[in-house]
Amino acid sequence: MPLPQELTSGDFDALHDEPASWAQEIALLARQLGSATLEPVAEGTALVSRLSGGRILKVYPPFLRDHFEFERAMLDQVQGRLSLPTPRRLFDGVHQGWPYLVMSELPGPTLTRVWPELDQSRRCAVLRQLGALAAEVHALPVGHMASLAPAWPDFIARQRAGCLERQRRMQLPVHLLTQVPDFVAGALPQGPSVLLTGEYTPFNLMASPTGALSAMFDFGDGLIGPREYDWLGPLCFLAAGNAARCAAFFDGYRATLDAPMRLKLLRLLLLHRYSAPRAQIRCEGWQTLPDLESVAAHIWPLE
Repeated sequence: MPLPQELTSGDFDALHDEPASWAQEIALLARQLGSATLEPVAEGTALVSRLSGGRILKVYPPFLRDHFEFERAMLDQVQGRLSLPTPRRLFDGVHQGWPYLVMSELPGPTLTRVWPELDQSRRCAVLRQLGALAAEVHALPVGHMASLAPAWPDFIARQRAGCLERQRRMQLPVHLLTQVPDFVAGALPQGPSVLLTGEYTPFNLMASPTGALSAMFDFGDGLIGPREYDWLGPLCFLAAGNAARCAAFFDGYRATLDAPMRLKLLRLLLLHRYSAPRAQIRCEGWQTLPDLESVAAHIWPLE
């Protein structure tokens, strides 16, 4: 069955979640790429599959062409410049109007699988390493990448305009939802524009059984903007509610967290391209707090 040429994000989500509806067509592309096998991978915001020969095929819907172009450029931008391996771009093309990338596969389990087995000391070590990794990426030159992302003020303006409706769809508690418009109109982090992956989550990091990070991948959601946007992944998925783990991340990054910054980070979280606080804030108790200021203090405690 040919890939659809016109579809909404909702259409694509339904297609993505049913590999049987696209695997046969993508298998045709895989054979053109010299692969006799294709194994769909459920994760990601594109159609992702493993090919033979240690390769990954990532196929983007037409409306995410900007993600494809950013990831293609970002793979080249970071290759060989970080302390951890990243996928090597092999080649790219377009199949039935859907752009695709073929890249090298990274060995090992994701941090998602390893994290539950780690004690507090090892978790802090991971966050310290992760902070240092994010700082490495943010130190790279932006260069031509700036032309592949929306201007940060324009991006924030659009996110503010749609924030209340998005948080309503994401089922933010009603008493917090009513505070959202005034809250997100407040101050946001300011600073030099850096390369943002929008990630640094356990889903996009590889780790050894002891928890040491071994590789990173997935740059399709990237932007150009202030560094704090990239702090959200680790601080929500891995450090929320734990002062020692928050401090470890900032120790690795060589930065500090204070009360005013917590409010700015929560605003960024609510404005994030894929904001979904109920799924992303990995600690208990925040949904019953009376206001968003209390939420920020609860999820990112200071030592």
